[in-house]
Amino acid sequence: MTLHLDAVVFDVAEASAAAGFWAGLLDREVLPEPGGASVPGTVTQVGLRFVTSDTVQLGPRQLHLHLTSSTLEHQQQTVQRALDLGGRHLDVGQSSDDRFIVLADPADDELCVIEPGNTYLAGTGFLGEVTCDGTRDVGVFWHEALGWPLVLDENGQTAIQSPHGGTKISWDSWEDPSAPSEHVRSRQRFDLLAADLALETERLVALGATRLAEQEGHLELADPDGHEFGLRTA
Repeated sequence: MTLHLDAVVFDVAEASAAAGFWAGLLDREVLPEPGGASVPGTVTQVGLRFVTSDTVQLGPRQLHLHLTSSTLEHQQQTVQRALDLGGRHLDVGQSSDDRFIVLADPADDELCVIEPGNTYLAGTGFLGEVTCDGTRDVGVFWHEALGWPLVLDENGQTAIQSPHGGTKISWDSWEDPSAPSEHVRSRQRFDLLAADLALETERLVALGATRLAEQEGHLELADPDGHEFGLRTA
């Protein structure tokens, strides 16, 4: 298997501002790229990529990020640092009893600073989770596509994690199943690298992906729920 998750991608109005926020919050560097900027990850922490786009967010976001805390003081320090970097508090209907804190970054993408003592995210590192809207079928698809173990599979919720540990990626269906199912293109997606583009494309399609568009060295596909992701040559 030659497939590698390079980054979680966000279409934003100002890529440099969003990348600067996340680099400052995660204590990483910013790498300028054509049309945007990236905040590279490590073998255990996912990378982030920001692409300058005039795409308007319609409907709920496809994913958001969870940051972990070692103590209550650490949680408050993370929140304050995010606010100092240009973030803001966000009301998504959380109650006063919830111990996590919801924020938005300068591009209005959601993040949660998780309370200390959360056993599910224990040992994942600071960027503990990428949590996505999706069915169990999509979680199983990515488990097979990336070769990452399923670390959660119950009540329709799934999560995978690299064999090296670190950031988890999870799926749960957030939308009302009775709501209209018309697909709206998301501003958040995965960006993957493949040593053999044709071979990996064939394998992903066999697993349930759909081809959407193709340019030289780059393909756009959709997962079994119809969410777009990118695949390019390593």
